[in-house]
Amino acid sequence: MEKNNQLIPLAGMTLEDMYKVVKELGMPLFTAKQLCQWIYDKRVTTFGEMLNISKANREKLAQNYCVGLTFPAEAQRSEDGTVKYLFDVGDGQAVEAVYIPDDDRHTLCISSQKGCRMNCYFCMTGRQGFHGNLTSNQIINQVLSVPQSQQLTNVVFMGMGEPLDNLDEVMRVIEILTEPWGLAWSPKRVTVSTVGKKPELKTLVEKTNVHIAVSVHTAVHEERQSLMPLEKVYPIDDVLEMLGKYDFAHQRRLSVEYIMWQWFNDDIKHAEALREILPNEHVRVNLIRYHMIPEVEKLRTCSDDRMIAFRDYLSGHGVTCTIRRSRGEDIQAACGMLAGKVKKQ
Repeated sequence: MEKNNQLIPLAGMTLEDMYKVVKELGMPLFTAKQLCQWIYDKRVTTFGEMLNISKANREKLAQNYCVGLTFPAEAQRSEDGTVKYLFDVGDGQAVEAVYIPDDDRHTLCISSQKGCRMNCYFCMTGRQGFHGNLTSNQIINQVLSVPQSQQLTNVVFMGMGEPLDNLDEVMRVIEILTEPWGLAWSPKRVTVSTVGKKPELKTLVEKTNVHIAVSVHTAVHEERQSLMPLEKVYPIDDVLEMLGKYDFAHQRRLSVEYIMWQWFNDDIKHAEALREILPNEHVRVNLIRYHMIPEVEKLRTCSDDRMIAFRDYLSGHGVTCTIRRSRGEDIQAACGMLAGKVKKQ
């Protein structure tokens, strides 16, 4: 794939952006849709492959632009079939994307930032600090450049970074994923996970129809604040109350992500507290096994029995609740374990 740091990448641009490019170069406006088709539908990596664009116009484009797709630098495969890919994003930084096959479902977990500034105590990405936002090019490149790109059925913004801390670029990528001139996916194939940046979340909900997943982990304000500093600014009960005003019963889904820690948030008292802040019966709860990371000694993995009891309590009170199957833990690709590092194979 072509790569030139001096050229402006077209991958990551919206149709409106493409119109500006071709207009600036004195090319027919319909060339903008042709560029989108070649890049987002046909997944070409060079201008030479764009056969319905004249050679003269391809040469004009090549003077200042490139397609802008780059292969993963490294890959690591789990025993369960999960594959973690490492992408070079410049300045000595790298991010990870995780491919998760599951029968006829092929999910890619993508990153939106280099590190993260949310500083959640239990997350390896947050503990490495924040090193900058990814561009729309660097985000969509993860989707278009993994070997399984054409097989993907779902994309989840659950990799490195807080997506709503980079809202503008994430919104551009959602547009590329869902518009007819882009990948033309249904918004139901896209999920954005957040710790609860309330103003940005409101914008996302009102301007898109993607699924929303909110990282809760405990409904007790003091406990959550000790783990997730954003709780002090945007308490999770306020965030869920706001989301309860929107329709998540038909075209989209609202999920609560709940990592379970032994003797910390895994008893029926915590299940009751969680049920009380759920805004309505349409919210789904995903219970997640904790994956141990270095330097986090006070948190331990919850037992299977306590996870089952927690689930059964919520299910018995009308809450749709599932225990998420853990994937990729052996290659540090599971929830909370991404750190921009992949062992070479």
